Formats: sequence, structure tokens, C-alpha cells
Amino acid sequence: MNNISRSSKVPFYYQLYQILLSQIRDGTWQPDEMLPTEVDLVKEYNLSRSTVRQAMDMLVNDGLIFRRRGQGTFVSKPTIDQSLNRIVSFWEDMHQRGFEPSTKVLSSEVIPASEDVAEILNITIGDELASLVRLRLADGEPMSIEHSLLVHQYCTGVMQEYFANNSLRQMLEQNYNIRLTYARQKVRAIPASQTLANDLMVEQNSPLLYMERVTNSDQNIPIEFLRIYHRGDRYTFFTELRD
Repeated sequence: MNNISRSSKVPFYYQLYQILLSQIRDGTWQPDEMLPTEVDLVKEYNLSRSTVRQAMDMLVNDGLIFRRRGQGTFVSKPTIDQSLNRIVSFWEDMHQRGFEPSTKVLSSEVIPASEDVAEILNITIGDELASLVRLRLADGEPMSIEHSLLVHQYCTGVMQEYFANNSLRQMLEQNYNIRLTYARQKVRAIPASQTLANDLMVEQNSPLLYMERVTNSDQNIPIEFLRIYHRGDRYTFFTELRD
């Protein structure tokens, strides 16, 4: 369907939504390509401005297009669907999707455990934590920032390892005989601070998917407290539910 049917019972805005959705999916409009303006669509389909805007708002809400103030409306890059049911390393995940993963280490140091983190990891306040902050990229594009806090007594010397081209999960298993097998996590939306926005190359206050995860070893010992800041325009999380 490439034309608006005047005789159909389907609302005009939804017909236009379906037309534009089909064009995005079949590649008529490529990621980062600018769509016709609302004025152009009004003329092309002989619709009211409010009808066109309603269809465009639906596409924005679906994460398929985005607006740049003063520039226009553009097709979004496909989001990465990530399951909440498995512990998967960033490197493994990106390779499976056909992306070239890379990492930039923003900071690495040994710090004392604060009261809240000590409680989460079942250690004593002030115990040593290996703190590692990494910017994660796919095909050179920033995707997320990960802040790992590892109980240092289980992986002494881990800060001397090279993290830019290695999976932390694999390194823990190979070098320290630590297998991460169980995690508890929670996810919520937050606005990007100026620092996060700069690192992730998004605008300040852009939506981020913020995750907190506590990961245990196969000995059921808490090993890592992880904070992840995912770009909201590049990630979609899903889980499977059964009766």
C-alpha cells in the first residue's frame, strides 16, 4: 500500500504510518537518511498537517525515526535486541550480530568499597575493589559505558590486565578460575548527564537504559557489581514469558 485509501475505514494517520513503516523496512529510507518534511508529506498524500504529525509521532515512539531540532526527521539505526535471560559478554554479543566490537578504557584503579557496595557484594566496608570503567563501541560507534566493581581479593592484579581487546568475563575464567554463572539485575531509564552524553556522543538528557547487575560465581560468591549505561536509541531489551 503506497497510497491513502479514502474509502477505507482505517484512519488516515495509520495508513500513512503503515506506508512510511513499509518504506523504512524495505530500505527506501536508509539509517540516518532524512525523511520528507511534514509539509512535503501533506502535499504528497493530501492530508492535514496534524494527521501527518500523528503518523510521524508513532514512528518516533517506535524508535524508527528521530527528530533533530532545526534539521529535520531522520531514520534511526536498527536497535540491538538484547535478552535479559543470559549472561553474555559484549564481545560475544557484538560478534554474533556481525559488528566489530572495541573498547576504550576510561579508568582503572583499586578503590575501597563504600557502604552500599559492600552490602551488595557481601564484603566489609573499605575492602578493595577493582574499579574498571569502559566505553563499549560497535563498528566504532559508542554503544554503552560499563563500570565494573570486582571484589579484588578474588582477582588480585586484575588491573594489570589489558582490557581494550579482551573480554573481562573470559579473563576472569582463564586467569583466575572464576566462572560467572548467575546474576540479578534491574533496569530503568535515566537522562544522560553531560559527561555520559559526551562519551556516548548523544545529547545531554537523552534517554539511557541504566542497568545494575550483581554477578555471582559458580561457587555462589558475589564477584562483580556492574553499572551499565546503554544508549536508549541503540538498545532494546526483551525477555520471554511463559504460563
